[in-house]
Amino acid sequence: MNQSNPDFTVTQFQRQDSLTGMSLGQLKPELYKQRSLDVEDNQSSQVGSCGRLHFILKYDCDLEQLIVKIHRAQDLPAKDFSGTSDPYVKIYLLPDRKTKHQTKVHRKTLNPVFDEVFLFPVAYADLPTRKLHFSVYDFDRFSRHDIIGQVVVDNFLDLVDFPRETKLCRDIQYDNVDLGDLMFSLCYLPTAGRLTITMIKARNLKAMDITGASDPYVKVSLMCDGRRLKKRKTSTKRNTLNPVYNEAIVFDVPPENIDQISLLIAVMDYDRVGHNEVIGVCRVGNDAEGLGREHWNEMLTYPRKPIAHWHPLIEVRMHGLSLSKFWSHLTSVLSPKPSLNHLDVLWQTLNGPVHVPS
Repeated sequence: MNQSNPDFTVTQFQRQDSLTGMSLGQLKPELYKQRSLDVEDNQSSQVGSCGRLHFILKYDCDLEQLIVKIHRAQDLPAKDFSGTSDPYVKIYLLPDRKTKHQTKVHRKTLNPVFDEVFLFPVAYADLPTRKLHFSVYDFDRFSRHDIIGQVVVDNFLDLVDFPRETKLCRDIQYDNVDLGDLMFSLCYLPTAGRLTITMIKARNLKAMDITGASDPYVKVSLMCDGRRLKKRKTSTKRNTLNPVYNEAIVFDVPPENIDQISLLIAVMDYDRVGHNEVIGVCRVGNDAEGLGREHWNEMLTYPRKPIAHWHPLIEVRMHGLSLSKFWSHLTSVLSPKPSLNHLDVLWQTLNGPVHVPS
């Protein structure tokens, strides 16, 4: 791994008068104040952004090198329970993945200043076929590092001022990671008022540990109007991305209440040292979307018969919340606002009296 660690000081910046003879780590700071949003392709409002990355590109025609300076990132999402992240950036000049550069890790910040410069040998004639790929990660000492998002730059020759120094500020786009799938069956017995969800197995789960595996278990919450009424979980399967459970979880739900509840299912990674992490979630119920609603309706259409389907897991982001507050936030955004009077009645039906804080 090649890594550059130049020293950047205010004095060096103030003494820079031109880019001619530019040394590594000495790019003009005043350019950060002028044309501050140059060459952004109007990306700031795009859906899926998770912060911004500021960097500078320049091509040295004599040395046939692409010079990349990563200046800073801003407004990164919190990935740790402390409400911060430990970000760093990896860089590739695709399609070559053998040459990789990486910045230093910056601890406990959502707005890291890197100021590091990296070189990619590449012929000018080859630039139209190359793409600069930035991957922003959150460092995790105990498990696999979480990817925050990515920035891809191509069409170098179309950039303003290129091959001279070109300042860029791009939105960091969420990386669409395949989190895996979960198979479970639903069965409802109207006469007994019994809802059974049987966790069968999962496949191709995201690796959460540095070993390249996970220790997954499934957590099921019985929900009503954004409030969790009951919760159950399966056993934990060790060191696997394809766990097999075949475990049934039963909730007592009277027929008059079955249309008012839903199930929030989260596949978790057990962590003996730190906090348990959410791999991905799915939801079934009348107010769910897509397959979650179809599976639920099929269960109601064919009572007393187990109905099994695969469900893709979707990603959730904790944004610095504690685990308990995270669950509260997750259920509130996945369900309508609660009606406390309605919840009191349902809770008493399912579980006895409930105390609602004032």
